[in-house]
Amino acid sequence: MRAVAVCVAVALLSLSASGQVFTFTRDQMVKYTAKNPYGRFEDGRPRVPDSLLEKLNGLSAEEIWAVLPGKGFRCQYEDGWQLLHSGKKLMGRAVTAQFMPLRPDVFEVAEAEAKARDTAGRSPHQRVIDNLQPGDVLVADLFGKIDGGTLVGDNLAFYIYTTTKTGFVIDGAIRDLEGVFPLEMAAYFRGAHPSSLRDVMLTGFNIPIRIGKATVMPGDIVFGDREGVYFIPPQFIEEILDKAEETHIHDEWTKMKLGSGKYKSSAIYGSPTDPALQKEYEEYLKQHRSKK
Repeated sequence: MRAVAVCVAVALLSLSASGQVFTFTRDQMVKYTAKNPYGRFEDGRPRVPDSLLEKLNGLSAEEIWAVLPGKGFRCQYEDGWQLLHSGKKLMGRAVTAQFMPLRPDVFEVAEAEAKARDTAGRSPHQRVIDNLQPGDVLVADLFGKIDGGTLVGDNLAFYIYTTTKTGFVIDGAIRDLEGVFPLEMAAYFRGAHPSSLRDVMLTGFNIPIRIGKATVMPGDIVFGDREGVYFIPPQFIEEILDKAEETHIHDEWTKMKLGSGKYKSSAIYGSPTDPALQKEYEEYLKQHRSKK
């Protein structure tokens, strides 16, 4: 929590061109995501290649769990969501937004900044949404608010999907669920409610935010499946994909052997107890890994 507080304190030093209260400058973005091994967007946000994002489709949350906690990153996963379509996986680069309960004196300053930059008149959350690009995932901290915490309805959800081709993660609510449901997008939210967004204010854009028990940085890889959502620091994506490939091959071999009806689960599951079977598995791994 102290690290997050430091990041937010640094973000207080600058105002965004769109009138948000806090945001990273490009230099700050680079500094706080310095371990990113890939390219960057103009604002400094990490830009993991599309080719790597596409490979996430075959993964599960367990395969990411197998890597990140061992690296000391134990606060990158959050569950307990409502899912728009449980069969749709979510993969993309995080664009973060932080909302807080409305405080008029703070809100007035933010809106004055927006007016000075000719962005007043647009709702603060639309200023964030208008910044989305293909492959982005909107990740919004609405502190779990349901009534009055409806960040998007069917029109804005449609815009998000057609712009990004991904989806969103909202630690709050959505509205117009009947209209949103037909969209073939991945979406994670806490609830649905007919109210409109009210009594909240945008306090941060592309800064570190908290989503439940997870800390999310701009440019993190967002991965969502039926169980929950992972926020992956870019520097770990290749290791996760490599380990997952080995896991998939191991599972193929294990199920093939168990399906033969010749072995007890204890002889196969995990590491084979028979040296001959272990050697067979190692050969299988070598052959199939070279093909993938």
